[in-house]
Amino acid sequence: MNGIRLFVGLGNPGAQYEDTRHNAGFWWIDQICAQTSSKTSLEAKFFGHSGRLNGQADTWLLKPTTFMNASGRAVAALARFYKIAPEAVLVIHDELDLPPGTARLKQGGGHGGHNGLKDIAAQLGSNNFWRLRLGIGHPGERSEVVNYVLHAPMREEMQQIESAMDASTLVLPQLLQGEFSAAMLKLHTKST
Repeated sequence: MNGIRLFVGLGNPGAQYEDTRHNAGFWWIDQICAQTSSKTSLEAKFFGHSGRLNGQADTWLLKPTTFMNASGRAVAALARFYKIAPEAVLVIHDELDLPPGTARLKQGGGHGGHNGLKDIAAQLGSNNFWRLRLGIGHPGERSEVVNYVLHAPMREEMQQIESAMDASTLVLPQLLQGEFSAAMLKLHTKST
């Protein structure tokens, strides 16, 4: 079984969004870059910041600069260029339905109202890509969701999100090897 060849962190570009919950996917890619000495740079043809994962000739990191709702344009551009199948794509994103401190890995499924996921599925023509869901919690009221995701988490929540990111970056070797069951077991039993 083949592993992940494209890691996509979702977020919104611009300083005003940098610290907001919706940018959890960007934070994850930044953390992987720091841990592996990888670098991303703005790549116009891929509509985002992209680069190779250090030590992995055919594995890519991507942070779309299209804004969340048009993330699929960036993902599809890079995936088509490097002939990466949806099953070899991992999208890292914020998840309202999980509490802060939780990280969950899954393949396929719906978009749960997440416009970034919806656009990626539409642009790839498949929802069979992998998702790493980083819990950010829910404001409790549906009408508050937009305001909630576009604000920074409180310090305690941020610490919980960071601990979930730490736990999820530890399964990088399994993700690269395509050992998804092992990755899920390690991640889902560790971050509860």
